[in-house]
Amino acid sequence: MLILSRVEKIFDGLQVVRPTDLRVERGEFLVIVGPSGCGKSTLLRMIAGLEASTAGSIHILGRDVTRLPPVERNVAMVFQNYALYPHMTVEENIGFGLMIAGMRRHERQRKVLEAARVLRLEPYLHRKPKALSGGQRQRVAIGRAIVKQPQLFLFDEPLSNLDAELRHQTRLEIAKLHQDLGATMIYVTHDQVEAMTLADRIVVLRDGAIEQIGTPMQLYLDPGNLFVAGFIGSPKMNFIDGRIVETADQRADADLVSIPTLCEQPIEICGLRGHSQPGAQVTVGVRPEHIVESEGSGEFTATVRLIEHLGSLSYAYVETAHGGRLTVQRSASAEDRIGSTLRLAFKPAGSFLFAASGERL
Repeated sequence: MLILSRVEKIFDGLQVVRPTDLRVERGEFLVIVGPSGCGKSTLLRMIAGLEASTAGSIHILGRDVTRLPPVERNVAMVFQNYALYPHMTVEENIGFGLMIAGMRRHERQRKVLEAARVLRLEPYLHRKPKALSGGQRQRVAIGRAIVKQPQLFLFDEPLSNLDAELRHQTRLEIAKLHQDLGATMIYVTHDQVEAMTLADRIVVLRDGAIEQIGTPMQLYLDPGNLFVAGFIGSPKMNFIDGRIVETADQRADADLVSIPTLCEQPIEICGLRGHSQPGAQVTVGVRPEHIVESEGSGEFTATVRLIEHLGSLSYAYVETAHGGRLTVQRSASAEDRIGSTLRLAFKPAGSFLFAASGERL
C-alpha cells in the first residue's frame, strides 16, 4: 500500500528525519510514536505531500507520489488543530471537499449525514465552529476526512486537544471506523496508550530514526533497547543499575546480576541475548507487574511512599533501603498503607538486561 524508500528530510542543515524505509500494508493501522521533536509529524507530512522529502521515494498503491502535490495523492489528513472554515456550518465544513470535487448535492448530504452519525455530530450540523467545543471541532475535522474516502488516512495527534473522556470515546470511534472501512491509517501520537490501543503495528521513532517496529505486545514483551522499553508501557518500566557477577556461559540457566541498591544477594536474569562479561555495568529493567511478594529469591524490602488506586488494581510507589525508587503493581485487595514495609522480589523471566549503550542483552 505505502512504501517509503530511504526517505530523508533536512532542514537548514539539520537532519530531522534520517533515511527511513517503511512498508505499510493495505488496511493496516500503523501508529508512529515518539517524544516531541523526534520527526514523526514531519514524516507524516512528507507522506501527505505537505513537506518535500530531501531524498528517497514514496509510493502509494504502486504509484510514485514523491513529487506529486497533496491533491493528487488521494490521502486525507487530520491535524491537531482543527483548520475549520469559521463562516461555514458543520455540514458545510464536512462536505466542502466533496462540493469542490463536483459531487451532487444529494450524494454529498448522504455522506455528510453518515459521517455525522458515526461521530455523534448530528445535533450540531447547522452550527458554526465558534459554537462548538474543542472536542466537537476535532470530530468535524475527522468527519471531513471520512467523507473523502481516501486511499490513505493520516492522523497527526488528532486527540491532543480533547478531555480524557472524549479522547477515549473518539479513540474507540477511530478504531471502529478503521474496522468498518478497512482503510489504511497512519496515526502519529506521543501518547503510547493511544498507540497500544489503536495500532496493528507501532513504529517507535527517536531523533528521526526508527528504533523498533512491531505489534503493541511485541514491543511491550520484547523491547529491543532501553529507549523502547522505557517508552512503551504505562506506568513505565523500572530501571535499576546493576553489575554482572556471573554469566550464562558459565551457568546453564541464567546470568547472575548484583543490584546493590536492592538485593543483598545476586539475582537471576533469564532470557538474555548477545554477549555479556562478568563485571560489566548494566541496567536491569522490570515492569511493575513483575515485582511480586517475596518468594525467597532476589528479595528486598521497600517502604510504600505513595499509592495510586485504579479500581481493579493499584500502583505502589516504593523506596528501598538504599534510596532506590520503584513502581509496583498491586491487586485491589492488597492492604498497603503509606509507610508500610513490603517484602518483594523480581520475577526473573519478567526482567530485562541492558548494556551501557542501551542495547538489550
